[in-house]
Amino acid sequence: MRWEILDVKVFLGASSRFLNCPLNHLTEQELLFKRGEFCHDLLTQDFNFWMSSQGTDLFQWDVEPVDRSVLYNMKLFNKHASSSWSSWTKPLLFSILTGFVSFSSFAGNPTVEMQQAAKNFLISLTKEQSEKAAFGFEDEERLNWHFIPKERNGLTLKEMNSAQRLHAHVLLSSGLSARAYGQALTVMRLEAILKDLENGSPTRDIDKYYFSIFGEPSACGSWGWRVEGHHLSVNFTIVDGALVAATPSFYGSNPAEIRTGPHTGLKVLAGEEEIGRAFMKSLSAEKSSKAVIADKAPNDVFSGGKRFVDPLEIQGIQYKDLDAAQKEALEKVIHYYVNRLRPELAEAELDAIHDAGLETVQFAWMGSLVRNEAHYYRVQGPTFLLEYDNVQNDANHVHATWRDFDGDFGIDLLAEHYKNYPHSKN
Repeated sequence: MRWEILDVKVFLGASSRFLNCPLNHLTEQELLFKRGEFCHDLLTQDFNFWMSSQGTDLFQWDVEPVDRSVLYNMKLFNKHASSSWSSWTKPLLFSILTGFVSFSSFAGNPTVEMQQAAKNFLISLTKEQSEKAAFGFEDEERLNWHFIPKERNGLTLKEMNSAQRLHAHVLLSSGLSARAYGQALTVMRLEAILKDLENGSPTRDIDKYYFSIFGEPSACGSWGWRVEGHHLSVNFTIVDGALVAATPSFYGSNPAEIRTGPHTGLKVLAGEEEIGRAFMKSLSAEKSSKAVIADKAPNDVFSGGKRFVDPLEIQGIQYKDLDAAQKEALEKVIHYYVNRLRPELAEAELDAIHDAGLETVQFAWMGSLVRNEAHYYRVQGPTFLLEYDNVQNDANHVHATWRDFDGDFGIDLLAEHYKNYPHSKN
């Protein structure tokens, strides 16, 4: 099966982030020229053939082992994909693969690219669609986030035509790493699995993901954007051309692992589980007993869908009590969550976490250490909270969230900014 033009535009815009004008101004040849001969060669041959020709070399790139699990899952998914699934697994796979290979060579200013992507998205909409997608920056809707399946405000993918969807995907990818973008798309597609498992439940819809813009995308002033639906919430706040918040950040997966049918073996959030288990394995028996604070896991992450969160009780084992290898293992957990962001943004967030101090960062585990049994872990520092749980549906339903005590939605940072630099908030 050959690539189609819409597939080409989706992943090219997402992986290389080169688009700075409306998509309808670009021809297929212009897209291919911009992405280079590597993409051209890949796009003009059968994708399954290309994937199978890579063999084990596919997993030899310089990426974390937990990232390779994402590549494996995507390869497995494509191998068993029906025609209805392969139409999206191909661009998804390619955006992940090319992101690892050549992401940095196309890196630009992230907030400028977000701004342009948001503008192009809004320009592509009709008046009626704009009224759904656009909100004032101070609108209460900006804080109205959650991860459960429900009706939301914003413009859904279902309501967009093909070109508008492409602009929406470019916006979504503009703030995310290649891995996180691939996970986000796969989280969306799991709704199709749930629909089958629930005998065609109308609440399960792969296109019921809402895109919202808050304020006027600009290099001056405050604005933000959100992409949200069941088990996915991506939030960004930008002030005077600088990112001030990338949280709340929530990814979920139900099922956590597909255990029957043609997609058996797919684990969208495998990395979040494995990175936590890797840290626990690094501990001695004594330190492990300190890290495990309860034999039973909670039914959900403690932060839930709260608009703002406060630090949880100090429990578990602290960074300062670890040896060098264990400290490195704990830092990898933190990096894995923050690396949902594209590298330029993640680096700044990690610097802020380090500046706040690592010595009092604590790791706590609840529940069983046995695979496929209910478990939970969290990492908490002076400024942030990471939570992971796999408890519901017989321990086959994952929630993984990243929160900032002062920075969710940029509220505290915005208040400080307006205090020091008074100007319009709209």
